Amino acid sequence: MVRGLPVTRTGLRPGPGPEIPRRPPPSLLFNDRMTSDTTALRPAISARDLRLRRWDPLSDADAETFLRGCLDPEFQRWNTPQRPIRDLADARAALESKAEAAEAGTGVAFCVEDADSGAPLGHIGVNRIDRAMRSAIVGYWVLPEARGRGVATRALGVTARWVFTDLGLYRLELDHAVGHEVSCKVAERCGFRYEGTLRGAMWQEGRRDAFRDCHLHARLATDPEPAEAKNGSGA
Repeated sequence: MVRGLPVTRTGLRPGPGPEIPRRPPPSLLFNDRMTSDTTALRPAISARDLRLRRWDPLSDADAETFLRGCLDPEFQRWNTPQRPIRDLADARAALESKAEAAEAGTGVAFCVEDADSGAPLGHIGVNRIDRAMRSAIVGYWVLPEARGRGVATRALGVTARWVFTDLGLYRLELDHAVGHEVSCKVAERCGFRYEGTLRGAMWQEGRRDAFRDCHLHARLATDPEPAEAKNGSGA
C-alpha cells in the first residue's frame, strides 16, 4: 500500500454516502502553528554570518549561480537531478518550479548567502512537505569556493530549526549517495541520525537507467540541537 493513499474495496457498489469534503487549498496544508497562507515559506532567514533567501527565477544572477552549482563536477558526482540542468534556460525553469512549490506549500528553496557581502555560497531546499505526516526532506549543496568553511553545517542547522519552529513539522529527512562522506558528516553534526540504507533509491552518476543506494538520515523536532549545528565546522 502506498503511504498516504486511501484504501478502497473493489467490487462493491458505492451507495449515496456522505459528501466527501473537498481537499483544502495548498495554502492551508500546514498545522495550526503556521499562518493560514504561504507567507511562512517566504521569509529570509538569518543566522550569524549567513542569510538564506528565496531564489528569484526572474534574476539572471540567480539563474547563473544555480546553473554553476548544478554544473559543478562534485555536485554531478553525487546528484542526478530529475530534470537535466544544462543551460540558463534549464536553471530558470528549475527556479520557477521551486517558486511554484513554495506557492503551493509543498517546498521552499533558499539561496545561501554571505550575510555581509551578499555573495552566494550555495543552496538548501525543503521538499515534499507533508502536512498530514508533518514531515519533509532537505537537500543542499555548496559552491566550490565556499567549501570547507562550515557553510553546509550552519545552513542545515538553521534550516532544521526553522522547519521545526516556524513550520511546525515533526520529522525532517536527509539522504545522500552511499560513499558521500562529506554529506554524511554534515548530517551527523546537525543531529540527523543515520537510519539505514535505501537500496537503489538514487540514480547513478549521470544516468537515469541505473540506480545506487543511499543513506537515510532524519531528525525529529524532539531531538536535541547539537552545538556543532549552531557553530558550524567542516563543509
